[in-house]
Amino acid sequence: MTRPNDSTATAASPPDRPAPVGFWEAFRFWLKLGFISFGGPAGQIAIMHAELVERRRWISERRFLHALNYCMLLPGPEAQQLATYIGWLMHRSWGGIVAGGLFVLPSLFILIALSWIYVAFGTLPAVAGIFYGIKPAVTALVLHAAHRIGRRVLRNGWLWSIAVAALVAILLDLPFPLIVLGAGLAGALGARFAPQVFSSGPAHAAAQAGYGPALIDDDTPTPPHAAFTRGRLARVLIVGLGLWLAAMGALVAVYGLEGAFTQMGLFFTKAALMTFGGAYAVLPYVVQGAVEHHHWATGPQMIDGLALGETTPGPLIMVVAFVGFVGGWKEQVFGPDALFAAGATAAAVVTFFTFLPSFILVLAGGPVIEATHGDLRLTAPLTAITAAVVGVIVNLALFFAGHVFWPQGLGGPFDAMSALIAAGAAIALFRFKWGVIPLLGACAAVGLAWTLAAGA
Repeated sequence: MTRPNDSTATAASPPDRPAPVGFWEAFRFWLKLGFISFGGPAGQIAIMHAELVERRRWISERRFLHALNYCMLLPGPEAQQLATYIGWLMHRSWGGIVAGGLFVLPSLFILIALSWIYVAFGTLPAVAGIFYGIKPAVTALVLHAAHRIGRRVLRNGWLWSIAVAALVAILLDLPFPLIVLGAGLAGALGARFAPQVFSSGPAHAAAQAGYGPALIDDDTPTPPHAAFTRGRLARVLIVGLGLWLAAMGALVAVYGLEGAFTQMGLFFTKAALMTFGGAYAVLPYVVQGAVEHHHWATGPQMIDGLALGETTPGPLIMVVAFVGFVGGWKEQVFGPDALFAAGATAAAVVTFFTFLPSFILVLAGGPVIEATHGDLRLTAPLTAITAAVVGVIVNLALFFAGHVFWPQGLGGPFDAMSALIAAGAAIALFRFKWGVIPLLGACAAVGLAWTLAAGA
């Protein structure tokens, strides 16, 4: 007869190390992740942690956080870069390409479909009513993003000063890249002359035991393909830059340097390298370029596009696919009878040029993570840039509020109902911690009801 102590001991025994994961098993997981990665970067990282660290134990928590720290140093969407990194660590470069690509592609196809519905049927009363309620919610979401980032980053008066200076600079219409460059320079000088201003405690709490041994554990040696060699670095850079040059060369040859697709490729390559601090950080740059300079979309359309991006899986920066679709449709690149084809192609072009730099940075820099992690000379400029981003995001909230509350311009009438919806959304976010999807759903319902009642 089995004694109680025996069953207890068996239940308490640590689990075995997981069996090696094949490429196609990993492929199925990354495909699934592409369809369930809602909730913005924080939600997506939480999903990956729950699946990869806790449930499947493909990677230990310390290795997971170590990779995340590196991805947070890079421009671009950190959640997509983290998936790319883990896929690369497990199955070489193709594993990283598959993991990062499947993180994006479902969102691209969904956004193309939603963008088509928006531009083709957006004037219908029901659709217009839904977006009437969503626009104020997006304004509250942007303000909440500024608060969330600022609470984490603005730890002292110097960092607050950088944020305020960035807000003033963007209000004075200084180019966003210049603001990023100035903040990075301030951080570089600070790392040398005032390191205490930019230093911080550990980025994450210490890893907690209890999940059991992982396939890639704390003491698992770095696989041979992840070791740094100059030859491998050269190959990644040659292939990555070669893909960019080939794609750009094809666009120039077919459409010319001033063609819409060519200009989108150039602009969103620059935007990809400005994405420090997440998607909300680069949106002001997109507004400056895509809305005010190239006129691919309008201010209200940007708000609607951000709302669509919030409701789909994948990185929030995928809002650029919406901008591309609207711009391709508006430019009628393939003629007035092929508007959908022009919009879908533009969305694909924009997505390619936005995410290619992320793949290059992760695959090229992955092997040198240990040499760069925790180096104040690198983290201080990032901290300063992120502080500047807070001021820039506040300006973005003001930009959206101006278009939502005064839809006919600041000299026109004030839209009190939009202001009430925005105030309710802000209370739901700040006080009751609502998620994005329930918030947008509730505000869309209010906007639809109000619009239909007003038109009755």
